[in-house]
Amino acid sequence: MTIHITNKDFETQIAEGLTFIDFWAEWCGPCRMLGPVIDELSTEFEGKIKVAKVNIDENPEIAQEFGIMSIPTMILFENGKPVEQIQGFQPKKALQEYLESKV
Repeated sequence: MTIHITNKDFETQIAEGLTFIDFWAEWCGPCRMLGPVIDELSTEFEGKIKVAKVNIDENPEIAQEFGIMSIPTMILFENGKPVEQIQGFQPKKALQEYLESKV
């Protein structure tokens, strides 16, 4: 199940292991297309990579901290540190291959 991260639990959620976060907003068409893909990936990678979402309208501080200028943007964190950033809608297969290469 996809975790929805907020300002309050952000640091705790990314502190250990790999966390792949989708930064999105309700009004963003490509974000809404990506939503079901993120949900599927969270199930497929359960126990290997934590897959989460951050709504940038509800949590603007996190988006500002990581310089999110366009959405969707996905960032892979390892033990609390950002490792890599992917921008724009990506097909499920591309994201699957990306995450598999990180496990």
